Amino acid sequence: MGQEKLYLVFDMMKVDNEQESDYMEVESFWEKIHEQRMKNGDIIGWDLWRLGPGGENQGFQYMTVNLYDDPVKMMDNSGDFDAALKAAYPDMSDEELEKKFGMTPKARDIAVRIFLERIAVTDDDFEMPLGTVARINMMKVNQGDYSKYEKMETEVFMPMHQQAVENGNLSNWGLLRIMLPTGSDTYASHITVDMFKDMAHMFAPDDDDGPELTDEQMKQINDGIATRDLKYTYLATLIKSVKK
Repeated sequence: MGQEKLYLVFDMMKVDNEQESDYMEVESFWEKIHEQRMKNGDIIGWDLWRLGPGGENQGFQYMTVNLYDDPVKMMDNSGDFDAALKAAYPDMSDEELEKKFGMTPKARDIAVRIFLERIAVTDDDFEMPLGTVARINMMKVNQGDYSKYEKMETEVFMPMHQQAVENGNLSNWGLLRIMLPTGSDTYASHITVDMFKDMAHMFAPDDDDGPELTDEQMKQINDGIATRDLKYTYLATLIKSVKK
């Protein structure tokens, strides 16, 4: 992956235990629509992740991700939805479509929607197959400390993650900045994502201690860590994906 601009919408889904089967049916219905939206150029990809550790008290059990190469498209949710719908289900009647759409709000609640921009990513060719496992780390940084925090992540930590990718201990790492919502009452301001090809990869022994850090690098790390609060880490598994 290069350093192309990437914009993302995370929809954090609350799904009760008794809704699991209906929710999977709903997302399978939407998957075909997202395939057409991608073909039409409205989005550049779509993913569905199962979130761990799990349980109804966790807050969110699933997350969908819509991928864009343009922030205006992301914010406007632009594109011809009806065209995508008709291309995905040309033989489905209006009544059948209405019934399918009616299942959507009954199967899940979109509890939180987050608009993000990717600001750093490792150089790798990881293609995120189904079964990919990601640690999604929710960070809270005061707005006045964004620059210091992002400098620490990109100049100190990213080279370490890049080395881990090259050593085979990590598949991909990225830093995302939350564009909306913002403000002091928000839960998080940034997200880092550590990706592995599967669960076995994530738990594989790591004998690489990484490069020896200088005193200046240690100071940068400590100063950067002091700017953020790690609020929560989800363990996510990729279960559906639409991509070119």
